Amino acid sequence: MGCGDIGRRVAALEQAEGRVVWGLVQSVRSAQSLAALGIHPLRVDLDDPSTLKDLRTADTRIYYFAPPPSSGVEDPRMEAFIASLDPAAPPEVVVLISTTGVYGDCAGAWVAEDWPSAPQADRAKRRLHAETTLRACGQARRVPVVILRVPGIYGPGRLPVARLRQGLPVLREEESPYSNRIHAEDLARACLAAAIRGRPDGIYNICDGHPSTMTDYFNRVADALGLPRPPAIGLAEARSRMSAGMLSYLEESRRLDNRRMREELGVLPRYPDLATGLAACIEESAQ
Repeated sequence: MGCGDIGRRVAALEQAEGRVVWGLVQSVRSAQSLAALGIHPLRVDLDDPSTLKDLRTADTRIYYFAPPPSSGVEDPRMEAFIASLDPAAPPEVVVLISTTGVYGDCAGAWVAEDWPSAPQADRAKRRLHAETTLRACGQARRVPVVILRVPGIYGPGRLPVARLRQGLPVLREEESPYSNRIHAEDLARACLAAAIRGRPDGIYNICDGHPSTMTDYFNRVADALGLPRPPAIGLAEARSRMSAGMLSYLEESRRLDNRRMREELGVLPRYPDLATGLAACIEESAQ
């Protein structure tokens, strides 16, 4: 559900295991692109629950990647999805991509999955509502639910090229908070592992295990692409020059512990740091 870049990567992994994959999308264009990849498209609109009436989920692995709406603090799309499930014909498992933003600001601490949830931004509050709603459904209906808390995703086609070419500023390194990342390929592998080996009602941090700062990320991407590094400014100036969305990310700092991902899911990142991940992005883009 929500079969974009990560969904298509997961679909390819499932197809490699001989499984039939359906991709739930909204537009005709997306449906056509899925069909070209051998994915059976099903057009639905999570804002219109009536389009879910023909959904058949018995004995399926469901990967729920659809984002919440862009406003509010709840996720009615998740509620519509849950309402469409047949209690008498439950899915095999539901894997949800959530966000590490549900932890809120942790002042740079190392954060494992038992860290209390304290989302600050509305976007993170919507994700926590989706988590809570889905977990309650799983517990009530005995459906295995696995929550993947994911930070910034990068990979081919997902680098901030436009922002760098525009010369938009970043915070000075000494003022930039900790941030975390995961390569798109490693995230897809983690999704499949969660469906196979995830603990029912389990929560997993999905990251490469080597946090840095957002400034470091932009600088490394610029270096890898041969672009000028972005100008660095102080936080006081940033408050008047950066968007509210960007500032909300800069107001939170945490370093993610991924031991549970490695030990329970058996996922060891192929791209454990930005150096290896960006090199792979550049190599793939050159092909």
